[in-house]
Amino acid sequence: MMVATEYMGRKIYIVDTTLRDGEQTAGVVFANREKITIAKMLCDLGVDQIEAGIPVMGGDEKETLKAIVDLGLNCSIMAWNRAVVEDIKQSLDCGVDAVAISISVSDIHIEYKLKSTRERVLEQIARAVDFAKKNNLYVSANAEDASRADEEFLVQFAKTVKEAGADRLRYCDTVGILEPFEAYAKIKRLLEAVDIDLEMHMHNDFGLATANTIAGIKAGATHAGVTVNGLGERAGNAALEEVAMTLKHLLQCEMLLNTKGFLELSHYVANASGRPLPLSKPIVGKNMFTHESGIHADGAYKNPKTYEAFDPEEVGLIRQILVGKHSGTATLINKFQEFNLDLSKELSKMLLEKVRKSAIELKRPLFDKELVQLYQELKEELSTGE
Repeated sequence: MMVATEYMGRKIYIVDTTLRDGEQTAGVVFANREKITIAKMLCDLGVDQIEAGIPVMGGDEKETLKAIVDLGLNCSIMAWNRAVVEDIKQSLDCGVDAVAISISVSDIHIEYKLKSTRERVLEQIARAVDFAKKNNLYVSANAEDASRADEEFLVQFAKTVKEAGADRLRYCDTVGILEPFEAYAKIKRLLEAVDIDLEMHMHNDFGLATANTIAGIKAGATHAGVTVNGLGERAGNAALEEVAMTLKHLLQCEMLLNTKGFLELSHYVANASGRPLPLSKPIVGKNMFTHESGIHADGAYKNPKTYEAFDPEEVGLIRQILVGKHSGTATLINKFQEFNLDLSKELSKMLLEKVRKSAIELKRPLFDKELVQLYQELKEELSTGE
C-alpha cells in the first residue's frame, strides 16, 4: 500500500523508475542482484511505487521482476508495458500489482513511430487498460510525448483512459522540451478538463526535469516520476533526491521518505550503473557541504545556515571545511583549534601566505598533515629569525 507525502492537503506519491527508465540509459546494465538490491533500498527509503522492469523482454528481466515481487516489499511493484494485451499478460505472470501501459500521443510519434492514427491509439489504450483492470491491476496510462501532443487530443486521451478504468495518467515530457511555466500551465489546463490523478514523468534534456516535476505538482499532479541520480535516456530523468528534498524544503511538505538513506543509495546506483556522482551533484554531491572560500567557511563556522540550504545529515553527508587558495585567516584559526593549536591573528596571516602559495603550486586544497608541516616550518623560521 502506498503512503504518500502531502502538499496543500493533496497526497503526493513518489514513483521510482530507476530499474526501468534508469536502466535505459545508454550503456547501463544492472546485474540481476543489483536490481534486487536497489529495489530493497528504494523500499527501505519509503518510495511509494517501483517501476521494476519490462516483463515482455523475457529471460533475466522477467525472472528478476518475479524475484523482486517475491520479496514482499512494502511498496507497489509496477511493470512497464506497451498498449498490447500480450504485454500485460507477461506482467500478470510476474505477479506485479501495478502496470504502466504506454502509447504515444503526439502526432509526430503517431505518424512516424506508430504509423497509426489518433483513433487507433484511443482504441488500443482503452482495450489494454480495460484488460488490465479486469485482472485487478493498478493502471498508469502513459501518454508518451504528451508535451508535444495536441492538447485537445490529450484531453480526449485522458478521458478515454479514465473511462476505461485507469488509476492515473502519466504525462511524459519524452524529449524534455518543457519549461516550468509552460509545464504548470499545461498540467493546470489538462486537470481542469479531466479529473484524474496525474504523474509527472520529466526528462532532463534542458536541465529542467526537477523544476518541471515540481511545477506540475504545484499545478495539481499527484505523482512524481523519478530515478536515482537522475539516470535515464539521453540527459536523464528528474532525480529522486532532488525532487524529494525540493518537496520537503521548498514546498514545505511533510516528507515521509528516509532522506538519510539518499547518499548510500546514490553511491550504490552510481557504482552499479558505472556513472560516478559528480562532486557538484545537487543534494548528494560531495561539494554540497564543502567550503573553502574564506567568507563562506567563516560563515559556516559561525552558523552553517548562512551558506547551507539544509543540514548535511539529512541526506547522509558531512560538512567539510577545506583550506586552500581561497581560505581566510578565520578558517586557519578554526582549523588549527581542531589540532589543539591556538593561532594568533598575526601568525595566521603569515601562515595564510604559505598556504595560498602551496595550494597554487599543488593546484588543490591542503591536507591536514601539509598544514601542520607548513605551521612547523613557519615556527622554525620565526625561531631562527630567517
